[in-house]
Amino acid sequence: MSSKTACLTVSPDSLVTKRIVVVGGGTGTSVVLSALKHVPRLKLSAIVVVSDNGGSTRRLRDEFGFLPVGDFRQCLAALADGKNQAAVRELLLYRFQKGSGLTGHNLGNLILTALEDLYPSPAAAIETATKIFRVNGEVLPVTEAIVQLKITYANGQELIGEEHLDDPKLGGQTIAQIALTPSAKLYAKAKAALQKADQIILGPGDLYGSLLPNTLPLGFTQTLQKTSAKFCYIVNLMTHYSQTHNFTASDHVAAITKYCGRSPDLVIVNTGTIPQTILRAYAKQHEFPVVNDLASWIKTQPQTKIVTGDFVSKITVPVTPGDTLVRSLLRHDGDKLAEVLLNS
Repeated sequence: MSSKTACLTVSPDSLVTKRIVVVGGGTGTSVVLSALKHVPRLKLSAIVVVSDNGGSTRRLRDEFGFLPVGDFRQCLAALADGKNQAAVRELLLYRFQKGSGLTGHNLGNLILTALEDLYPSPAAAIETATKIFRVNGEVLPVTEAIVQLKITYANGQELIGEEHLDDPKLGGQTIAQIALTPSAKLYAKAKAALQKADQIILGPGDLYGSLLPNTLPLGFTQTLQKTSAKFCYIVNLMTHYSQTHNFTASDHVAAITKYCGRSPDLVIVNTGTIPQTILRAYAKQHEFPVVNDLASWIKTQPQTKIVTGDFVSKITVPVTPGDTLVRSLLRHDGDKLAEVLLNS
């Protein structure tokens, strides 16, 4: 057999030594993906939440009735590779600051909406986008169904729509349960990615907005329970006033365990110092660092490994003009997370 023929018969998958699936949505997931995409012989899959309906995404969703595109855009931008990756990221993340119909819209959202209009299914549209932007990995919706998030509070109040999770008027309330309406099935390719994974990473990200909704499609929890992959959870840096007010690290992990039907094998929690200027800005929104109280929790879950350390990025996230949503000022340090995830 010639060397040329031998090269042609090598499958790309045969070069893969580890398959990692990152589950979530938004900026937290993109931080992890950005850090892992350069690791050689690693196959990355992102499974993305589809219940978002805030900001530019909400406007497009209301008008066109497609799957929300904001979280897909961020994952595509994070995984953009090649010599033009910086330009691709700028293009996907560009937000219009003027124009009566465009102000606040994100160019990446508009591109993905156009692709959803052109292709027969949302998944086909996203798959095409991964090819156009030469993405290093695959980006998958957790379901192809058009769904909304149903939120039930401890006082019995029920609201429909993920945007309520960011409403400060609802701050301090306890969320009793979330569900999808209507119910939906786990997307087949997302299920296959979970089944083949060596490692499944959940977080960081809004607990009830970006993470737990991924567990709600029929088949997700069952697949996660059956897989032999290492299940990892990254605890958020700060509480969220209208989602996780006064939540400690163990409260976060308990919610993950409840919705996933299994405890994480690895939990990463920050114990590093956050600058006082940032803390004061968060305190004005009634949000505070997540307290690490896992020392007592671990006694009941000895199979779980807890890794603590300084995982705070030294870069403060600037506010983007034209963005109507309140965004986090802090991010995890992706490189530090990747080091733990790859070596634990």
